[in-house]
Amino acid sequence: MSMTKTFPDYQQTNGWNALLPAREASPALQGDLTSDVLIIGAGWTGIAAAKRWQSLSPEANIVLIDASEIGEGNPGRNSGFLLEIALAEDANPDQLEKMNVCNRLTAATMADILAEIEDTGLPVDISKAGTYRAAASEAGLKSLNNYRAFLNAAGLQFESLNQAALKSRIGTGIYQEGLFSPDCYLAQPAAAIRALASNLPESVQLFENTPATKLTRSANGWQVLTPNGTLTTQQLVLANNAFSKELGIARSRLVSMYTYAGLTPVLERSVLDDLGSESNWGLLPTHRLGSTLRQTKDGRLMVRSMHGYEKESPRSEIEAGLKIRLQKRFPQLPSFELEHCWGGAVGFTYNGGAVWGEVKPGLFVSAGCNGGGTVKGTLLGKLLAEAAHGIKVPDVPELFGRASWMPPEPIRGLGFKLSSTIESHQGRHEL
Repeated sequence: MSMTKTFPDYQQTNGWNALLPAREASPALQGDLTSDVLIIGAGWTGIAAAKRWQSLSPEANIVLIDASEIGEGNPGRNSGFLLEIALAEDANPDQLEKMNVCNRLTAATMADILAEIEDTGLPVDISKAGTYRAAASEAGLKSLNNYRAFLNAAGLQFESLNQAALKSRIGTGIYQEGLFSPDCYLAQPAAAIRALASNLPESVQLFENTPATKLTRSANGWQVLTPNGTLTTQQLVLANNAFSKELGIARSRLVSMYTYAGLTPVLERSVLDDLGSESNWGLLPTHRLGSTLRQTKDGRLMVRSMHGYEKESPRSEIEAGLKIRLQKRFPQLPSFELEHCWGGAVGFTYNGGAVWGEVKPGLFVSAGCNGGGTVKGTLLGKLLAEAAHGIKVPDVPELFGRASWMPPEPIRGLGFKLSSTIESHQGRHEL
């Protein structure tokens, strides 16, 4: 894929979406259209921004566009972890007051998501199953201990687990130590984002398969070019994560990272009986380049791992790497193939901070999810709409950080490859 692609154009279909019944997409934009508000990206952030904007300005003409289809695009390609508390990467036991504010905001947002999904009446696999975090080496134990210190300081519930306890529950003996936190929901992410999109107000016009290819300032606000038409708007919201940089926004602070996931077929009962006592669980790595794992309610294993810089790797390479990581954790698995294998683009920043707020008159951005774009992204989309209306909101840069500068290419790419090589070696037992 070209480094200047303004939207992800995935080689592989999303496995989560493939498990669901077919859905009829909203039509793509044809011709020219004018709106009061245009939101680019119909994901967790964009949908939340559209709903909150409409509630604050019911008379506003709001248009929401997405480069792909709901469920097939980026928001449905994640691992389905919806955390009620701060991400491990954000957690800092030395800044407890700030962390407590983040936890309250995140928990309230999660409650809103659950209420909205329930309101649709659609069958969405989502449950408060909690999450495991586990370390296979000294490198992982350091991060695990930091997260444990944060949970302790915040007075949050968790359970420490040794190697035997982890193996008894989730069937793998690779991890030396871990913990279980109940403050996490596990969801079928494509089903969840489909449900949220189905509940958009009727006054919000949704156009799917409508990528934004160029952004320019106009006399009346902003003009966005798409393959089959032009959108002119007074106020523009970019909720397309790292791809906002390809529209000329925050180029020096964002990078697209591709991560990869695979799902096995439904496993035989005899195999599942050998994979521990838990039947619906998820594990997040302590090392940022480590492997995420899930066992789904219908008896599949999911693994998410490996990283690609600014472009998607070929399926053969992805599949081989993911199978190695799954077999490493579950050597008792019989010979297997991955039924589904796919990639997803994640917006990363150098220091983990966000690109958020009004960056130019009438241009609002929420980007740089750093792998936490579900609950946190929903919160930031809602707050962005409120800030655009002059409502006093929590200090997002103070709470979640402000994205720092990164050097231009090719130095940026070379730096990533060097740092990832070093980190991969240091955390090789966690990969």
